[in-house]
Amino acid sequence: MSGGATLIYVPMSPQRATMTLAIIAIVLLAIAALGNAGIIFALLVALMLTGMPISIALGLTVLTFLFTMTNVPIESVGLKLFTGIEKFEIMAVPFFILAGNFLTHGGVARKMIDFAASMVGHYHGGLALAGIVACAMFALVCGSSVATVVAIGSIVLPEMVRAGYPMRFGAGVITVAGSLGILMLPSIPKVIYAVATNTSIGALFVAGLFPGILLTTMLCTVTWWIARKRDYPRMPRASWMERWRAFRASVWGLMLVVIIIGGIYSGIFTATEAAAMAAVYSFFVSVFVYKALKFREVPKVLLNSANMSAMLLYIITNAVLFSFILTNENIPNTLAHWFIGENMSWVMFLLIANVLLLLAGNFMEPSSCILIMAPILYPTAVSLGINPVHLGILIDANMEVGLCHPPVGLNLYVASGISRLGITELTKAVMPWLVTMLIFLMIVTYWPELSLWLPRKMGMM
Repeated sequence: MSGGATLIYVPMSPQRATMTLAIIAIVLLAIAALGNAGIIFALLVALMLTGMPISIALGLTVLTFLFTMTNVPIESVGLKLFTGIEKFEIMAVPFFILAGNFLTHGGVARKMIDFAASMVGHYHGGLALAGIVACAMFALVCGSSVATVVAIGSIVLPEMVRAGYPMRFGAGVITVAGSLGILMLPSIPKVIYAVATNTSIGALFVAGLFPGILLTTMLCTVTWWIARKRDYPRMPRASWMERWRAFRASVWGLMLVVIIIGGIYSGIFTATEAAAMAAVYSFFVSVFVYKALKFREVPKVLLNSANMSAMLLYIITNAVLFSFILTNENIPNTLAHWFIGENMSWVMFLLIANVLLLLAGNFMEPSSCILIMAPILYPTAVSLGINPVHLGILIDANMEVGLCHPPVGLNLYVASGISRLGITELTKAVMPWLVTMLIFLMIVTYWPELSLWLPRKMGMM
């Protein structure tokens, strides 16, 4: 386990292990009985249960299926490997990763925390509330959930403990608040969804703003209620002059919002070009304005960004191949025709979609989950009159939940490394906010205008 977190493994008894394997075998056979579609997913699940990385499991599933059950020329697979990721929009992914790394190491988070604390620190649980608001502000310019947890959590959590907050409470707050990183304006999962479904990236960026504000408000309300009940510390009320100084210090980071959305809305540059501008601007602010990042540290940031980009693009490549197999077997269209044939309403479809996405989020990180599930759900959603942008934000909200619970919740593992809490203890700590996120998910699902109003008003749809 990275980051110093420890897990205690308790061996199963032979009887329990046998029963578990039998249940898994029965489930896989039941899935496989559904035909080619069932075999594809049964093979993928079986490989993932061995502990194999999701990217390799996807690749092996595709190759096994191609060589044994189809007549697809192997040359077309090689061609798909390149055409699947040569799209111009994919370039936004490494640029947003680079921008997030510059912002994480460049002192931007510290300024945002100070501004947030000056605004809400005087309420019950003020430092925790400041952490949530700072996560929301950082999410406006970052696009990565993990980067948000690292940047805000590494500063706020030690301060909360020094101020008298239990580490378990602080870690629970930051773990969930960090998930705002993929919901607010720029977001790597949104880019991947846009590539998978040919949806407007600009519209998806803007569509996440109001849902993000609503989730921030809901998380703050729960945090305030718990802090008031337990009489957690409050900070002294800041004067308006102190608030102005804190805002002025943080404005360099917040200006990135204006650059990204203003540039896309005005037509100066595309969403991919906006990601490149974000990386350049983040470098400038981190090195020349806040001066928290030294020139000698820049190569390390570039190398870390390259490693993360290569890992993510490898996952995307294999997921694109998997999606190609699904399309070749006509699985998405068959599913769409089945839903329509059953006269299923859009309300029931979205409920089923949420369940499937929450289950998939238990085993897959957001990028691969979106690339597999979006092409399956998209044709049915369109045929039922569901807006693709609304579906994208709904999928994003489901991915947020998946980031905050085991076994693949990346936010949990990052927060565990910062707080030195075990995964089991941290899972219990996030429960009040996780329930809040599930309520928020239902609101986003059945209130489409929450996501669609702003991009419509801005003429992006």
